[in-house]
Amino acid sequence: MDFVATLQAAWRERNSLLCIGLDPDPYRFPASLAGRPEAIFAFCRAIVDATADLVCAFKPQIAYFAAWRAEDQLEALIGHIHTHHPGIPVILDAKRGDIGSTASQYASEAFARYRADAVTVNPYMGYDSIEPYLAWHGKGVILLCRTSNAGGADLQNLDVGGEKLYERVARIAATKWNSSGNCALVVGATFPAEIARVRALVGDMPLLVPGIGAQGGDIAATVAAGQTAGGFGLAINSSRAILYAGSGEDFANAARRAALLTREAINACRAPRT
Repeated sequence: MDFVATLQAAWRERNSLLCIGLDPDPYRFPASLAGRPEAIFAFCRAIVDATADLVCAFKPQIAYFAAWRAEDQLEALIGHIHTHHPGIPVILDAKRGDIGSTASQYASEAFARYRADAVTVNPYMGYDSIEPYLAWHGKGVILLCRTSNAGGADLQNLDVGGEKLYERVARIAATKWNSSGNCALVVGATFPAEIARVRALVGDMPLLVPGIGAQGGDIAATVAAGQTAGGFGLAINSSRAILYAGSGEDFANAARRAALLTREAINACRAPRT
């Protein structure tokens, strides 16, 4: 099953638009994991196992693994999700951006080495920077569009022939670049008006929406702006607010409680499911 179909099935089967970002910070781990060589894997596995029935996707951030020389633990974690929680897509948050043979290597890294179902990509170098990812049949390519950081406006809101640059990216991504049908866009929860504008431009294309939780994005405004008819279309990401909901040995249970509350808050704002 391809990425978009898998995500759509997860929305329905788990009644969830919640994506949990896996951004492991060993300085915030409970004492029992201190000094363990596989601490990053153990921490993330516990979070995954505690929350898998509540989410539509998991999104490991590659830098949080690479900075600790824990790429092998990232491979093991994605393998664990595929084996023990089939049907939950894994989005590798890598934000790669390059052209030609280098982009091909990044695509192979994401899809062959890590076996991710989708990867985040920076499209601001143009079509030839994303084409190598589109060549991987069934894999998702999630393009940065209107990012959640304040500085994103420096470039993404520039006028380009009567429309903003992020609008141009959204429009092209939904048409010329989406030949595989597996493209999606990143649009930050901190800018609900922009979410609504992107939704109007791209129809039912999935949107990965970071920015709730620690970044302060409003859930009700996000859902109202970005949901499709029937209450789907979004993978709303929360990372730190769930991962570090508790600091003790019951951290996984605390994460589950936070994830459940977040999913319920999202669902309370959704249109009736059809």
